[in-house]
Amino acid sequence: MSVLSLNGHRRRGRARASRLVVVGNGMSGSRLVTEVRARDPEIRITVFGAEPRPPYNRVLLSNVVAGTSRPEQVWLLDPAWYGEHDVTARLGVPVTAIDRETRTVIAADGTREPYDVLVLALGSEPVVPPVEGADRAVAFRTLDDCERILARARTARHAVVIGGGLLGVEAARGLAGRGLPVTLVHLAEHLMERQLDAEAGLVLGRTLARLGVAVRTGATVTAIRPDGEGHRVELAGGEAIATDLVVLACGVRPVTGLARAAGLEVDQGIVVDDEMRTDDPAIHAIGECCQHAGTVYGLVAPAWEQAAVVADLITGADPGARYTGSRTVTRLKAAGVELAAMGETRLTEDDAEVVRFSHHRDGTYRKLVIRDDRLVGAILLGDSPAVGTLTQLYDRGAPLPRDRAGLLFPGLAGADGTAGDPGRVPDAATVCRCNNVTAGRIRACWAAGARDVAAVAAATRATTGCGSCRADVEAIVAGLRARDAHQRDQEREEVPA
Repeated sequence: MSVLSLNGHRRRGRARASRLVVVGNGMSGSRLVTEVRARDPEIRITVFGAEPRPPYNRVLLSNVVAGTSRPEQVWLLDPAWYGEHDVTARLGVPVTAIDRETRTVIAADGTREPYDVLVLALGSEPVVPPVEGADRAVAFRTLDDCERILARARTARHAVVIGGGLLGVEAARGLAGRGLPVTLVHLAEHLMERQLDAEAGLVLGRTLARLGVAVRTGATVTAIRPDGEGHRVELAGGEAIATDLVVLACGVRPVTGLARAAGLEVDQGIVVDDEMRTDDPAIHAIGECCQHAGTVYGLVAPAWEQAAVVADLITGADPGARYTGSRTVTRLKAAGVELAAMGETRLTEDDAEVVRFSHHRDGTYRKLVIRDDRLVGAILLGDSPAVGTLTQLYDRGAPLPRDRAGLLFPGLAGADGTAGDPGRVPDAATVCRCNNVTAGRIRACWAAGARDVAAVAAATRATTGCGSCRADVEAIVAGLRARDAHQRDQEREEVPA
């Protein structure tokens, strides 16, 4: 059987690269490099990163802003890793052009690096609205941005965050956690409108207000002007907000300029097929810069799934590996705010069966969207022991039990009781979505000698993505520890005197 080789000609056998170049050293690029090296110790790897830092977990940048994590605590790789694993890392050296004819990338310092396979992991860039004075604000995207925000926050008396999506909410909560009064200004009529319905957005806004964040929705920023030693954020209608710090969190868009200049097909992102290949078979694209089946994913789990597929193909570990899309779950886990949203959350009773519970004063909102007896969407705002079970039902498309209330409130008569009872979580249940780690794999690590969360994370990478699964991993580990202690007690009791 013939396969398409890396140079585009049909040939027999397995296509295996000898020279891999990765452009981009963020969450997707660095994961690809580690996945490739784990499969193949010999392939020559060169990675270019525009930032001079080692790769870091962007999902946890709100922890840096809040002061609960130091910058080095969100690193994905220690700088020494590259030398230890024979990887050439060109950090702080962006790539400026791709010469497809000679299969070479040209870096900003003038060097040229040849490739057999090129992987573009360019990520995304912040959207800067066309507002007068936008350059007076600080975008919230990189560790450098965090340092600029923190430097200004030390002397600020008030902050304004523009943008009420996931990043904006995280930035606002992080700054408020430092004791800084914050106003969150959002153009849409409710927060996180891409993931939440109107009522959930309202409940989230009230929760943030209790945590020191004043929320202004349906507000259009027209200018950011100097005002003494600070700034004045002007809104349509004439209102102005005096502030010392303005943070932009108005969304992101895929970085596609390099691919477009090289003549690759670009739509919203760099267009790829199920092998994550562009229209040039020697070039793949992964992560936030790419568009697969019409979708650009902005979450870490799809990027890491894509990296694993490309690593399998490049090394020949699995020539049949394909990426077929991801069922995404958005998790927000800032201090005092817990939120999970998945699937078609904004459908109403006219479109599907909807089960809903809300308690605005307590910051609780739970909504299930059901079609053909399957869970197609859910919003869980506030502490909910049902998150794990509902995520599994959504992932698998499994039939739901008749007791819908029991799904929202595990522990009620008729509920399946799985959530909140780590001993009953089935082995096949995915605990860490970012790294696709199941409960069974965690139990296997325990049996192999991993006796705490850190050891489980080292063996499986669980908790190292968005971090929202940490409580679930801790619960399973605690349950295993209690089980073993109970077994030891029983064994001691059975020993004859």
